[in-house]
Amino acid sequence: MREGYEVRIRMSDWKPDPKRLTAPIYKSLADEIAAAISDGSLPGGTRLLPQRHMAQDLNVSIQTVSRAYDDLTRRGLLSGEAGRGTFVKLAQPDRGPPFTLQRVPEIIDLSILKPVCEDIHEERMKAALAALAADLSPRIVHAFRPGSTGSRHRTAAVRWLRECGSETPPQNVCVTNGATSALAVALMTVAPPGAVVATEILGHHSLRPLANYMGVRLAAVGVDDQGILPGEFEKLCADEKINALVVQPTVINPTGSLLPEARRREIVAIAAKFDVPLIENDALGPLVTNKPPTLYALAPERTFYVTSFTKVVMPGLRIGYMAMPARYVTTATNRHLVTSWMATPLMEEIATRWVEDGTAMDLVHWQRDALSRRHGLFQQIMGPCGFSAHPQSLHRWIHLPDGHNEADFIAHARSLGVAVARASSFLANDNLPYPAIRVSLGSVDIDQLSTGLRTVANILGSPPEPPLSTS
Repeated sequence: MREGYEVRIRMSDWKPDPKRLTAPIYKSLADEIAAAISDGSLPGGTRLLPQRHMAQDLNVSIQTVSRAYDDLTRRGLLSGEAGRGTFVKLAQPDRGPPFTLQRVPEIIDLSILKPVCEDIHEERMKAALAALAADLSPRIVHAFRPGSTGSRHRTAAVRWLRECGSETPPQNVCVTNGATSALAVALMTVAPPGAVVATEILGHHSLRPLANYMGVRLAAVGVDDQGILPGEFEKLCADEKINALVVQPTVINPTGSLLPEARRREIVAIAAKFDVPLIENDALGPLVTNKPPTLYALAPERTFYVTSFTKVVMPGLRIGYMAMPARYVTTATNRHLVTSWMATPLMEEIATRWVEDGTAMDLVHWQRDALSRRHGLFQQIMGPCGFSAHPQSLHRWIHLPDGHNEADFIAHARSLGVAVARASSFLANDNLPYPAIRVSLGSVDIDQLSTGLRTVANILGSPPEPPLSTS
């Protein structure tokens, strides 16, 4: 049996109500079928009526039904099989994260995206904890009430967001337990169950499962070497109601692209035309120099701007800031309350102190220098292979040569003691545009990175033949 089609159900007796169909007919028909799939009236595996029979029952043209079925296929809800009919797709299991869940000593792990970390990070954290022990605020110990973030913490948040290129009033800031927490809150704020959310076809690995859990459908927008394609986004908005666009325009996306200012302005104009909220994930914050204006700077009235300290200051500093439009402050605050209650006071205090005394920016500058050395090492070892990256990214995105299969490549690398991330983990839908892998530059020490990169380079230069199993 093909994956995802282990079960077949008899042709459904369910039929759409002709009275509920409005112009354009194909669109309302597609929406009726989608609603039946969502509420369980058409379970996964159900065979739909043949197009001819559906057209006769509804007294519409076969072309209308065909367009509706094609639309649902594009949404990922239906699958047509030659000679068998059109079926409701079964729910797919989660792919899981792109990285290995446990660190294995004998594996050089280039799969998880981390900043470069050395002794300086432990030394700075030890100093921060010693300072806290000597001058511990009762608020940190007794904090329990949500919304207790004081003016000092909000002032620090506004200062850090300014370093990121996003100017915002303190009342529009939410302190969160990192970027992932903030993204969930933003999505819950603007996308109720049944909503459609646009995003890059290659984006954040946790967005697709989050959308599934929330009952939200993702609509993938194509990308090129500069990032998301405005024309595709506009066409999508013209075809159906889009509740939000989730986008990673500044280097943190899988391909490491930096969306140019002209495209950012196009995206903002399209979002304004169709009244689409924007959710901007800028987890690298101030790390990237000379970057274009953030979407929040261009459209603060419709943009949720998310950043954190995890990727640029220290992995263990699980704290972040979200700037949001004034009209969503109450709603987003309520969503944050029910999902996280409040940001962890100890982490919030350390972040504030480090913003105030300059430690946070010192570590950002240190990170830039460390990444520069590692990008140089990559170039030295890998040479002119098909890759893309920004010189201040935490990773490299490698296009696999013709003949190389993603799964076989990853298995081959693993058999030689190197873990890399698979491109398919970052997909918004099931259509992989090309086989690729992501290689983290900061997850191991520089000697291990050198060894791991040489292994990857050797596999890329070898015939695409998977290793035989020895088990």
